[in-house]
Amino acid sequence: MNVNKVLTKDYENKTLGERGKNKPNTNPIQSQSKPICQGVKLMQSVYLQRIMKKNADTGYEKTNPIQTQSNPKQTAIFGLQSLNQLLWPAVCINCKRSICETDKSLCKNCWDELLACTGADYCPRCGRDASRYALLEGACPDCQGKEIHFDLIARSGVYADALRRMILAFKKGRTELDSTLGFLANSALQGSSFVNDIEFFVPVPLHWARRLVRGYNQSLILAKKLKHPTAKINTELARIRHTKSQIIMPTAAARARNVAGAFAVRYGHNFNGRRICLVDDIKTTGATLNECAKTLKQAGASKVFALVLAIAGQKVS
Repeated sequence: MNVNKVLTKDYENKTLGERGKNKPNTNPIQSQSKPICQGVKLMQSVYLQRIMKKNADTGYEKTNPIQTQSNPKQTAIFGLQSLNQLLWPAVCINCKRSICETDKSLCKNCWDELLACTGADYCPRCGRDASRYALLEGACPDCQGKEIHFDLIARSGVYADALRRMILAFKKGRTELDSTLGFLANSALQGSSFVNDIEFFVPVPLHWARRLVRGYNQSLILAKKLKHPTAKINTELARIRHTKSQIIMPTAAARARNVAGAFAVRYGHNFNGRRICLVDDIKTTGATLNECAKTLKQAGASKVFALVLAIAGQKVS
């Protein structure tokens, strides 16, 4: 599987080159998830660059007390910035700890946890942790012989620590986390081997009753954050049966029975020959993704891929 290219070469040259903390990739056999870690680091660097540029544009770096006295506009800007920091101090969007203005969004501890969650190799067939040397015909020992209806999968990381807390908060109303989680999903997508094969992004649907209670479908919000030159979002896959929460299902077999026949393609929609990427937040046993992929292929889809934020049941590397 190809390595993620998280940001453009311009960002790599300007950010990685200047900071000197990352060496250029010269090894073709490299961790699948290392670029996601680099992307998280670059995300911090880009935010810092933006703050520095903003300060430079407003004359922050060029002013001194004498200049400030002679420039009422700059004095007003500094005063407003100070008042803003006093009234609305910057806090980590994940743990709510106080952070510096230049940290932007996350504290150091959450950044470190996020890096640890996104740093392992994984099986491109099922998404679980696996060394590339343990793969046999593109699949790890854990998914050998299993009936998996989606063709390939890409993940941002494992369901633990900061990433777990962010996903749970995102599902419980913290939709402002969509930018950070969307960035991670995009990083995984761009590093996948199927990124150029996608025609439609299909978010895993919620039943109308559950969506009414929650107010939104988190998978649809994630899908809207994905960047692709041609693929469009398609919501013609529907959940036609209200199922129990998968969390309370004791086994993988029980999860599969719980969602069996729970999805259908809306009448009159044609997926014949289409290449589709399912979008979801978490994969545990894969029962939901499997049932969705099965339904789409029965509707004529030629390929069904999957993109998730996290794989549950894995250890942080």
